[in-house]
Amino acid sequence: MKQNKKRFLLLWLCICVVLLVSALVVPGGGESETIQEAMRDAVLHETNPISLFGLCTVNPGYISSLVVTVVLLVAALLIRVFFIPRFQYVPGRFQMLLEQAVGMFDGLAKSNSPWRNGFLGAYVFAAGAYIFTGTLFELFGFQAIATNGNSVTLPAPLSDVNGAIMLGVLSYLVIFSGAIAGNGIRGIGSALKEISLLISMSFRLFGALLSGLLVTELVYYYIQLSFVLPVLVGVLFTLLHALIQSYVLTMLTALFYGEMSERKERRPKAGKKQAGEPLQNV
Repeated sequence: MKQNKKRFLLLWLCICVVLLVSALVVPGGGESETIQEAMRDAVLHETNPISLFGLCTVNPGYISSLVVTVVLLVAALLIRVFFIPRFQYVPGRFQMLLEQAVGMFDGLAKSNSPWRNGFLGAYVFAAGAYIFTGTLFELFGFQAIATNGNSVTLPAPLSDVNGAIMLGVLSYLVIFSGAIAGNGIRGIGSALKEISLLISMSFRLFGALLSGLLVTELVYYYIQLSFVLPVLVGVLFTLLHALIQSYVLTMLTALFYGEMSERKERRPKAGKKQAGEPLQNV
């Protein structure tokens, strides 16, 4: 038995060495575009648009966002109909996993916004689930046919700058609504002072996910690097970004929502006597 394992391990090592030597010897030719064009298309998605049901052409990131949204909505519907009614006092594995996820985001909302956190908890959970699922989406390598006939791998939805900006705008609008709910008309001014949040959250999310996409594109572009290394780079970068960016955006949203929704006392106007204040002698 031990001899068979040793032979299998030796055979596996020999195959790996042969593949590695072949990759280093064979020149990396045959690419239809330069590395600059590949990087540019990974960012802007201009050269490989996809037809959306024959109505218009869109970039691959938009198709990815539709797929991820449908998957999350269907999963939520199935969980609500088939799993939640069967929850028990002693939770099973799936129930415990779901309760831990909901409890984590609910605790994040309550700790940062103790005044108003019902809607905030639901939003940060939905945003975190979308970022995490959308980031992992690129690992599956789903293919689509572009209008020019090329096969395109669907990227993560938030690696497209448009998707990152819209999620940043939505998060800022949630913060803006918290400012109005907590302080009325006065909250609009304080929320507008933090308009830079819209830009910072959008481009922080876009830059982080784009960096992983570009590194993966670079690794896959050269045939010498396309053995074993893409597995480590792709999986590690994707998992790391999925976890970190889900936490960062939801934490920032909850933090600023709690700050904006906190009721601020009005400052007394100068020259008016406050209740209990003694009269001053002239």
